[in-house]
Amino acid sequence: MTVVYAILAFCIMIIVHEMGHFFAAKAFGMKVYEFSLGMGPTILKKKGKNTDYCLKLLPLGGSVQLGEDEESDDPNSFRNKPVWQRMIVIVAGAIMNLILGIIVCAITLCVSGYSITTTIGGFRGDEPVSNQYLQVGDQIVEINGMSIWSSQDISYALQNKVAKSTDDSSTVSIDFKVVRDGQTVTLNDVIFNATTTEGGTGKSIVLDFYVNTEELSFGTVMSGAFKNAASYGRLVIMSLIDLLSGTYGINDLSGPVGVVKVMSEAASQSQNMTVNISSLLSMISLITINLGIFNLLPIPALDGMRFVFLLIEAIRRKPIKPDVEGMIHFVGLAALMLLMLFVTFNDISKLVSGG
Repeated sequence: MTVVYAILAFCIMIIVHEMGHFFAAKAFGMKVYEFSLGMGPTILKKKGKNTDYCLKLLPLGGSVQLGEDEESDDPNSFRNKPVWQRMIVIVAGAIMNLILGIIVCAITLCVSGYSITTTIGGFRGDEPVSNQYLQVGDQIVEINGMSIWSSQDISYALQNKVAKSTDDSSTVSIDFKVVRDGQTVTLNDVIFNATTTEGGTGKSIVLDFYVNTEELSFGTVMSGAFKNAASYGRLVIMSLIDLLSGTYGINDLSGPVGVVKVMSEAASQSQNMTVNISSLLSMISLITINLGIFNLLPIPALDGMRFVFLLIEAIRRKPIKPDVEGMIHFVGLAALMLLMLFVTFNDISKLVSGG
C-alpha cells in the first residue's frame, strides 16, 4: 500500500503542475487542445467543449497541449496571445508546484504536532565532542558559510561537508556561527566524529547534538512552512550545483521509480503512523519543490527554456520561428528521454540489488 500511496502522491504533483498551465491558459482564453495525465498510449479519453481530457497508461508524467510550436489563424491560439500572457502560462505549472510544496510543509507541521527549531537542546551519546565548542541554547545561524533557515539545513550542511572531504581522518572540523546570549559568536573548527559508510565508499558525520522543538501556533506553522520550503528549494539548487561540479555522480540521480521507492520507504520507516505520515509528507514537499525548480531550468523541452524563448521574443519584439524552436525542444526532449531511460534502468538495478 505504501507504494500505491507514493504513486498516488507522484500523480498528484503532476496533476497540480499541469493544472497550473491549464487554468492559466483558460484564464487568458487560450485554446487548450488536450489535458493528459500519464505517458504512453491513451486508455481513457473524454471530449470536452474545447479540450480533450486523457488518461494514459504510464503514471509517470502529464501534459497540457497548447500548440506552442504551431502557427495558427485562431486568435485564441497560444502563439497569437500577448507574450506576457504566454510567459505566465508557461511558469504557472512550476509556481503551482512551489505553492503545493509550501502547503504540504504546513500540513506536515500540523501532523507532527510540533515545529523543529535551530536551537541546540542538548547532546547525545556517551562522549560527545562538539559540546567542547557548542552550548545548549546556541541558535545555529550559519554552517560553513551557509545560512541556516531550518533543521534540514543543519543536516545538509554537515553531511555535505563530509561528502566533499577527501582525507581519511576519523574526525571532521566544521565552522559555525551561532547566537549565544543575544550575541553572534563565530566558532571555527568545531570537531565531530565521522564514521565510514557501508561499503567503505565515504564518511558520515556523527551528529552528537539535537535541537529543540516548539509548540505550534498559526505563526509558527506559517513561518516554519515557508522556511522549510525555502530550505528544500535551496537544497535542490545546491544539489544540482554539486552534481555539475562532480561531488555527486550521474548514478546518484533518480527517476520516477527511484522517487516512488524513496517515498514508500519514508511512509513505512517507523512503527509510529504519525512519524510515517510526516516523513512521507516531507518527502512529497521536497519532490514537488524539486519538480517546480527543475522545470524552470533553461533546458530545451522544459518550461524554463520556453520562458527564455518568450523573453527573447519580448526583447526583440519578434518571435523565433516555430519550426526552429520546435526542433530545439524536440532534441531536448529526446535527450531527456534518454536520460530518463538511464536513470530508470539505474533505479530498477538498485531495486533488484537492494542498493
